[in-house]
Amino acid sequence: MKNFLSINDVSDLHELLLKAKKIKENPLGNFQLGKGKYLGLIFLNPSLRTRLSTQRAAYNLGMQVMVINLMEEGWRIETADGTVMDGDHVEHIKEAAAVIGRYCEIIGIRTFPGLKNRKEDYSESILEKFMKYSNRPVVSLESATRHPLQSFADIMTIEEYKKDKNKKPRVVLTWAPHPKVLPQSVPNSFVEWTLKMNYELIITHPLGYELEESLTENAIIEYNQDKALEGADFVYVKNWSSYSDYGKILSKDRSWTLTLDKIRNTNNARVMHCLPVRRNMVIADDVLESDHSIVIQEAENRIYTAQAVLSQIITDNF
Repeated sequence: MKNFLSINDVSDLHELLLKAKKIKENPLGNFQLGKGKYLGLIFLNPSLRTRLSTQRAAYNLGMQVMVINLMEEGWRIETADGTVMDGDHVEHIKEAAAVIGRYCEIIGIRTFPGLKNRKEDYSESILEKFMKYSNRPVVSLESATRHPLQSFADIMTIEEYKKDKNKKPRVVLTWAPHPKVLPQSVPNSFVEWTLKMNYELIITHPLGYELEESLTENAIIEYNQDKALEGADFVYVKNWSSYSDYGKILSKDRSWTLTLDKIRNTNNARVMHCLPVRRNMVIADDVLESDHSIVIQEAENRIYTAQAVLSQIITDNF
């Protein structure tokens, strides 16, 4: 594994899952693997779980970690080519990425879409330029289009909690209302990883919230949330803005909030969310505080999946 930007960078998902499971059993079992190596974590938007879990994963491998909230603690970064830098952007990404590459063996970077220009956001230019100019392995800590570390942890959690190990689970990804404009990165990624695992995936949302068609062609799309939830083993709740009417909020319909009454229509489903979650808007209190919720267990697994990714990159590149 050279980089970790999406499921497409994983040559054998089941093997990587097995590695994460073994790491969870003994997180410090390979403490010497990262000795003398530095992980740089670059954040262009806030983080709690991604930052802490990836730091913990690196420490468990004996790595040193350097963290910078680049837009707050560093110079303002220019990303466009050929720009006359006579404004408030002080440093170009070409120099910034190259320098960070001299300081760190692996670079993790978290970007965020502008949600104005779909073509620009979906080009993932910042990730691409960091790979090009740093000449180091790059790990996506969430980008405009995907959140692979989150999705890897989601899959690990489903594997742990599925009732019948010999039967593919029925997984529902449901849209929920939210007061702010959010990207499609988490649902895009979740769709890719669940379909790679050959789960039965149903995606439910109001009209106008269809994800990129090439990602969802092997999933079932159902616009009636109650119908979609019937018989579900897992319910993954997430808001996203419109892909077709890019970056727009088309609905704040509170009837899509996941409540305990809706869970009764499922196969005693486990409820998942990437966090942070807006209580009583995205998911009701009575769900989050019930035995259906596995959001905390899901968040813990972020450590072991990040550790599996980092250990694979170290093994393959150093």
